[in-house]
Amino acid sequence: MTKDVIIVLVVITALGFDFTNGFHDTGNAMATSIATGALPPRVAVAISGVLNLVGAFLSLAVAATIANGLVQTADVTVTVVFAGLVGGIIWNLGTWLFGIPSSSSHALIGGVIGATIAAAGGDAIKWKGLFSKVIIPAGLSPIIALGVAAIGT
Repeated sequence: MTKDVIIVLVVITALGFDFTNGFHDTGNAMATSIATGALPPRVAVAISGVLNLVGAFLSLAVAATIANGLVQTADVTVTVVFAGLVGGIIWNLGTWLFGIPSSSSHALIGGVIGATIAAAGGDAIKWKGLFSKVIIPAGLSPIIALGVAAIGT
């Protein structure tokens, strides 16, 4: 396969990931509003779509974290990006199918980390960055949320 064909395949796969990200995260974000009747489904999905689009233009923090803080960028090839996207899509579809709430951003991070390890080995991972930017915040966030909820109620 030529490099151009691979890049086109990666772009198409990225659009596929964006699609799964949209319906996956919209369901997580809007389930309560729809279930309680606070918003009709069409309005909730429209609001979510608009806010996701706005969010994409406001911050590139997730992309910057993946690009700079988690893996050695020299070891990330187009093939690694493709494999990471496919891993994220499979995770999104699996968790959606079984109704398991999860983060598409974390699915993408896991896909990229896994693909990088498979392609370049564990030395290509910035383990300190992975722990400080992903694993520790993911572990602390429910504890912090519990504390804020307890104080709020």
